[in-house]
Amino acid sequence: MYWIKMLECLFSSHGYFVIFVGLILEFIALPFPGETTMAYAGYLSYKGIMHWQVVMLLSFLGTTIGITITYWIGRKAGLPFIRKYGKWVFLPPRKLETTRLWFEKYGASLIFIGYFIPGVRHFTGYFSGIITIPFRKFMLYAYSGALVWTALFVGIGKIFGPQWNYVFHLAATYSAWVGIAVLLCIVGILCYRYRARIGAYRHDQARHSKKTVSIASKKLKEAKDRH
Repeated sequence: MYWIKMLECLFSSHGYFVIFVGLILEFIALPFPGETTMAYAGYLSYKGIMHWQVVMLLSFLGTTIGITITYWIGRKAGLPFIRKYGKWVFLPPRKLETTRLWFEKYGASLIFIGYFIPGVRHFTGYFSGIITIPFRKFMLYAYSGALVWTALFVGIGKIFGPQWNYVFHLAATYSAWVGIAVLLCIVGILCYRYRARIGAYRHDQARHSKKTVSIASKKLKEAKDRH
């Protein structure tokens, strides 16, 4: 309830500015309720006070800019710097260790799923930069995840209106599973859509493999004949 009262005051004073700046600050790891802010902004758009298209755009931009900043901080400054100064922006070593373990479990897909895992999304950008994941690969996972994450929580407020708070808490409780399910759905859709190309690629790979085996067998036979 405290956060809701605070958001009411912030939105009445600063409007759309709250969403954009607040989400950037959250991903730098400063204490700001990003999910609650988006859901509440969605509710305000339900009431006609805000435009949901603008809310979505600013939520997406704030999220992507914030996580991109953390990526480059991690990439340029490295782990020793984060360990030394991270406490000033709420980046304790144990949280970085937790993120490392999640990366070992899910790999680069954690960048997408991490948005839905409390206490992890603030660190995926930093850690992605620290372990030097290629920026294009980082963008693919980070920006697609940002789109799904922002659409989910803005949509809760926009679609459910006065019941947004109940649905929000339900979504927040199971958000990690939501993220994994969404990722699997996207992978499934892409596999189905590009099944012809995937089949052709696998056929080419199999043919290349057979050709390689055939050449190796031929060379082995020639070597035996010479001896």
